[in-house]
Parts: sequence; C-alpha cells; structure tokens
Amino acid sequence: MSESSSPQNPASQPAPEAAGTYTPPKWRTEPRFPDGPAPDPAGSHHERRIRSFQPRRSRVTTGQGEALKRLWGTWGLDIDGHDVIDLKQMFDGLPVVLEIGFGMGEATAQMAAADPGTGILAADVHTPGQGNLLALAERGGMTNVRVANGDAIILLREMLPPDSLAGLRVYFPDPWPKARHHKRRLIQPEFLALAATRMAPGAILHCATDWEPYAEQMLEVLTAQPEFENTQADGGYAPRPDFRPLTRFEGQGLDKGHVVHDLLFRRIDIADNADNKGN
Repeated sequence: MSESSSPQNPASQPAPEAAGTYTPPKWRTEPRFPDGPAPDPAGSHHERRIRSFQPRRSRVTTGQGEALKRLWGTWGLDIDGHDVIDLKQMFDGLPVVLEIGFGMGEATAQMAAADPGTGILAADVHTPGQGNLLALAERGGMTNVRVANGDAIILLREMLPPDSLAGLRVYFPDPWPKARHHKRRLIQPEFLALAATRMAPGAILHCATDWEPYAEQMLEVLTAQPEFENTQADGGYAPRPDFRPLTRFEGQGLDKGHVVHDLLFRRIDIADNADNKGN
C-alpha cells in the first residue's frame, strides 16, 4: 500500500467542518490574476440574497490578461463593501455615470471616447470583459473610465455617497425570461429606490432591452416610482439617443427581428416636485 493511501492516526486528521459551514468553490476564492480583480470581493460578510447576475467563467485572452495585470491597480476596484468611494477624487472632479453590466466594454469605450468630460464607473463580474475594457481604454487614451468588479447592489448601497451620480445606465441586463426567475431581474422597485438615493436630482436613468416583456415591466415599475419621471411626454419609450452606440449584440438582435426599447427617466427631487404641484 502506498504512503498516500495508507491509513493514518485519526488524531492527526483535521477536525471535520461544523454542520452547515459553507465552503465556497475554488473559483470564488482563488484569484486568476493575483494583482487583478478578486474572485469574490464582498466575501460572505454581506447577506445572502437573490442575485440578478450569474458569474460567467470563460477564457481570458492573452491581451485581456495582460491588461488586467498591468492596469487593474490603477483603473480597477473591487466592490468589497468596506469603504465609501470619493468619486470626485477618483475622476478628477468629473460628473460620474455608473454603468451596470458592460459586457465586453465596446459600447462603454465608445461613450467614454465621445464624452471625455464625463467619468464612467463601469461595473461587471465578467473577467474577460473587464480586461477587454481596460485594454480599450488604454488603447484610446481614455482616462475617464474605471472598472468595478462585483455586485452593483453592494456598490450602490455601501460604497457610493448620496446624490453622487450624474447618471445610471443599465443596457441589456439579463431578462431572466422564465416566470419563476422574474424575481432575479435587476429593474425592480427596491433597486430603483436604492439607486434614487445615489443619483443627484436631474440625473438620468437610462435602460435598454430587446426583451419585450422586460421592457414592459421596466416601464411599469419606473412609471410607478415616485423618485423618477419619464423624459417622454407621452409616458412611453424613448428613441435610441445618439450617445448610446449600436453594439454588435444589438445588431444581431435587430437582424433577428428583435425590437429594442430605450427608457430614459429623470431623477426628481420629491420635495420640490410636491411644492410645484401645490403652487
């Protein structure tokens, strides 16, 4: 019998884990890039809840990996829920828009290049996309982009000051099409109430989706949210604004006959709105 398979003294064995102890899988604890984004930045000290996203494990190209190693320490941050971010310092005083879910970052990079006077804090959990956006920003000399890794809810709730955002963008979030998964959709009343506390009065919440039932839900819950008002006089969807690029993903959907809906809602000051209605 080999040494590796021979029985050992039970007293020398580690104590079994206590019942109910959670052991996270290796991909959540072992960083793929030691100086890059953490696999589970918030850890287990935040409550467990239904997530609106699923981490995707896909191949990181050499270029994306090199960008993560080289640029993460300067342009990246982990959403760990510990410290409140000074956005004015991070973006040299620029107004800042939060983008939740940027995919591979092509549209984000285009918007950053077209509007260097606005800072973009782009949050996602997809490692290849994080590396790709960093590489695009470096290649284009765009210093107005920062990449945040982790749960955007924790970012909003724990790490951003009140009224600190000049805008919020949610483009093509996971539609969770099955009825039993609708509770996982990001655009819900609770999320909107939280987002409103971090958006300055006048800030624009811009959502876009090519999933018709999700667009209808978005319009319904946004219309019912007292902190927001529709920028469209008819109370409906908005035409795609020029500043939102037509992405490859969107183009493929359009080729398949999908209809893309944009929703642009303005953050209002409830107290001022009540005063105006009373006059």
